[in-house]
Amino acid sequence: MINSAVKKVMYGILIVLIIVSFIISSSVVYIISTNHENLGQVIKAFTLIKAQSIEETTTGELIQGSVSGMIDALDDPYSVYLDADTFNTLQERMSGTYGGVGLLITKDDEGRLVVVSPFRGTPAHRAGVATGDFIVKINDEDTSDMELETAASLMQGDPGTDVTITTFREGRENKDIAITREIITVPSVDGTIIEEEPDIAYINLSMFNENTIDELQQDLGELGKIGYSALVLDMRNNPGGSLQSAIEVADEFIPEGPVVHIVSKFSTNTFTASGPAIDIPFVVLVNSGSASASEIVAGAIQDTGVGILVGERTFGKGLVQSIFPLDDGAALKLTTAKYLTPNERDINKKGIDPDIEVILTPEEAFEALQDAPDPANDPQLQKAIEIIKSKLN
Repeated sequence: MINSAVKKVMYGILIVLIIVSFIISSSVVYIISTNHENLGQVIKAFTLIKAQSIEETTTGELIQGSVSGMIDALDDPYSVYLDADTFNTLQERMSGTYGGVGLLITKDDEGRLVVVSPFRGTPAHRAGVATGDFIVKINDEDTSDMELETAASLMQGDPGTDVTITTFREGRENKDIAITREIITVPSVDGTIIEEEPDIAYINLSMFNENTIDELQQDLGELGKIGYSALVLDMRNNPGGSLQSAIEVADEFIPEGPVVHIVSKFSTNTFTASGPAIDIPFVVLVNSGSASASEIVAGAIQDTGVGILVGERTFGKGLVQSIFPLDDGAALKLTTAKYLTPNERDINKKGIDPDIEVILTPEEAFEALQDAPDPANDPQLQKAIEIIKSKLN
């Protein structure tokens, strides 16, 4: 007679096998046939934990733990298991509206949580959180072993509630910053005519989402009615976003030809622009907070020569993540490809060097982005205007 404990174990194993059969592709057949001893170890460990451990745990928790362990084995800060709540939070952020503080974060090579950029005008930006700040605690919880999406979820919450982040910057002691969450609605495009330079249009591109191309075309259309002879595209502190959106934006400016080459495990796909190219003086502002999708656009503009990049070296994230929903509302976010610029430059962990470098201190950068576009307080924008005037004259 099989006792109840063993029955529960066998039932749990059956659930695992059923889930595996639905989630994993046919390539698993090969893995099972060549790694049956290792898979046997997994089943044995599962059996022993369920039968012998004094710690109470559910089959679902063990499955989640095993999936997280597989992700950890990749040693990739951008690949992560997303539980149902975290996945839902991520979808809210990508929609452009959510309750939080307005930060994009990543992990550096040492596993430290670092700010890629604060979104302009958000609570974190107003509180002085800057690109390059390390977040060492969130609500007094140490972040050294924290997943990216967990950290992002902890900083989100109901509007009006507070979160305290502890930041570290080279040459400065740890600083506790209390921030009140707000509804973060981030229009990805904001266009205007520079007040001091009525011939120059200015477009701030803060992120790439599903609405970006429509917003960009609308703003360019409205500015076109006013009239302008040159354009500044500001992608400083733009953390990226949708790959498709980046391709659409690049297509607005570059000539017919490659926008980006996406190199995956199995193939290389080249995405192209239909043209025509922008035919007025064109300067793009970038800095170390310009990452991912914004680097796709910056790289395409630089390689095709339609514009001049001004500012600082970009972040250097040349990887593409794909999200694979699971049946229980959770998901896997995996690095599935890298991208190359039209001239096949690999910028991952290298960044893109601007054509003309203008370095700002953290204090100068904060003031410049706080009041943009204000040439009087923005040396990078001043340089862009100087370049444009030389071309117009």
